[in-house]
Amino acid sequence: MNFGEAIKALKLGKRVARKGWNGKGIFIKLKKGESLNIPNNRFNEVMTHDFIYIDTTGLRTNNPNAPMDRVPWLASQTDMLADDWVVVE
Repeated sequence: MNFGEAIKALKLGKRVARKGWNGKGIFIKLKKGESLNIPNNRFNEVMTHDFIYIDTTGLRTNNPNAPMDRVPWLASQTDMLADDWVVVE
């Protein structure tokens, strides 16, 4: 898939990754924004716009210092021009 197709998959709730990424077991996913009018008083915790994050909590590596995180993600130019995007099940 190209990056445009990967974005469409994200919008459908899929997880996607690049075959060319060094780390195995990592992916990106879209987190949907929430309304500020939520019932459980989480006003200061709510993100109101959608954003993409990378999940490395399933990273398989021999490096014991590799980060196992979920953090906001931005695409590089090589990510945007790549054709090796895949849906991760």
